[in-house]
Amino acid sequence: MNSPSLILRTANRRSLLGFPSSALVLFQSNFNESSFLSRLQYRKYVCCMRKSKRALQSNSLSKEIMRKSHSSTKVKLNHIGILEHPKPDVNYAAGQLFLHRVFGYRGVILYPWTAHIYEKSSDTSPLPSKENEEVSIAKSAPINTKTYYQALVDGRDSPHVAVQSEAVTFLTGSQNGDSTQSSLYTIPGIDYVSESDIIPYTSVETVPISHDLFPKFLEPENTTNGTVLRTNETFTSWQKKNHMCLELSKVHIETTENIRVTAIPFFLGAKEGRNSQPTEYWWRYCIRVENLGEVAAHLRERHWRIISNGSVKTVRGRGVIGREPMLNKSQPAFQYSSHVSLQSSSGHMWGIFRLEQEDGKQFDARIPAFALDGKPPANVVPST
Repeated sequence: MNSPSLILRTANRRSLLGFPSSALVLFQSNFNESSFLSRLQYRKYVCCMRKSKRALQSNSLSKEIMRKSHSSTKVKLNHIGILEHPKPDVNYAAGQLFLHRVFGYRGVILYPWTAHIYEKSSDTSPLPSKENEEVSIAKSAPINTKTYYQALVDGRDSPHVAVQSEAVTFLTGSQNGDSTQSSLYTIPGIDYVSESDIIPYTSVETVPISHDLFPKFLEPENTTNGTVLRTNETFTSWQKKNHMCLELSKVHIETTENIRVTAIPFFLGAKEGRNSQPTEYWWRYCIRVENLGEVAAHLRERHWRIISNGSVKTVRGRGVIGREPMLNKSQPAFQYSSHVSLQSSSGHMWGIFRLEQEDGKQFDARIPAFALDGKPPANVVPST
């Protein structure tokens, strides 16, 4: 078996031009004989492998990078770690360091969730309408289950990744029974990743992950296999306190013309109204849009339909979160989170993204329908 790959990153953060889109080639072919692995998605990392040597000088790799990228600018590299072999049949433990296979950031696993996966292709499903989407959600069954991991994202990488930094939202007060004082707040740098997104590695950096919660939640532990990271009691208490807002149970996926859209809803809680105002129920939903094809496309518009208590609300707008991301070989995916509130403890959402290819052709990619399931506070009568 080949020796582990070295992981290096560009110290001067210069773009490395002319490389394939990601680091998938070597990993999908089980560490084949290729001696060079391209940089990860956002052009900060360079992963490389040699069959017989674990050490590789930055200068020789820089020359190889310059030759492939046709660049006249010297690229300075820092060694940050050694790749481990993926573990497709074994759950990763809390404290496992990884590179994100799609977005390329450094991260560390905090907690595993077992999610029910609902997946379909738009080519074989009817066009959305109020009636058939409500029925399909009610009758649909998950095709399988899959482990997703709650993880910390390295703050040094966040500015270079096509992922919204405000990843997790909490509704204060709803978790301790005081729903009249509830307010939203966010903690940046927390993501949910599937096991297929994870490229495990061992860090050689003094600070493996730069995040305010890293030293609070994780501690080194000496074992017979060396020093490993373990979550501590502080994390256990925090996780238990915020369980409702953090819980991931359902993942919805739909693919249209090589555009795959993934939607993950999170129930945040209820905010009780004052002075005869109705109670508001809040959800966060995380959306990931991926271009699985060869033709680049801009995400130009969004169109949402939200059903609650028999009424339909339509939301239209340019792009998402103020951006119109380009999905191409260099950056095939974009991820963001948003929020929705209802005056009912349940509802449904679905929609479309309008995309435009470089030749001007436009088409619609379906956003999978998903249920907004919640529960009212103990002192609030459920809506009917």
